[in-house]
Amino acid sequence: MKTLLKTIPFLALLIVVTSCSSVRVAADYDKNASFSTYKTFAFFKTGIDKAEISDLDKRRILRAIEAEMLAKGFTKSENPDILISLFTKSNQRVDVYNNSWGMGAWGWGGFGPWGGGFGPGWGWGWNQPNVSTRTEGVLFIDLIDASKKDLIWQGMGTGYLTQNMDKKDARIQEFVSKIMEKYPPGMTK
Repeated sequence: MKTLLKTIPFLALLIVVTSCSSVRVAADYDKNASFSTYKTFAFFKTGIDKAEISDLDKRRILRAIEAEMLAKGFTKSENPDILISLFTKSNQRVDVYNNSWGMGAWGWGGFGPWGGGFGPGWGWGWNQPNVSTRTEGVLFIDLIDASKKDLIWQGMGTGYLTQNMDKKDARIQEFVSKIMEKYPPGMTK
């Protein structure tokens, strides 16, 4: 029973951490756009230059977008049908987890038959809350009709960012591929 009670908070934390590892996506588009006529693309340098992220991350994102567009059958061109732009947002998220809920919680202390004195045990919980800070990022990918200069599609991905260099490329690829699954509208994997 004690082992089960010790593993429940760990399992709850594991569920929270793994559920936050995915990218949440949404897309919006111009219902009057004829997406089947678009065959070529290029990057919209003016828009991309305004994105407030490092040049290294911009290149990672652009490589991932290019790979997705090529996989969808598009051709990169000097005279494109679609211009691709992007912008980003980020915000700090602070999570506070309190694993002691009073009588019957695992913690320090405990009096009477449940706690056994002033040591770790089952009883009244006086643990300090756990605080974690994470950065949640939002990546917007805009597709613009090159001839009309009108926004025809926008995909948005929201998820937690990583500073781990070994995982950064994979995380950016995950963001981009999840967003680009929504293009063209009406076609999902």
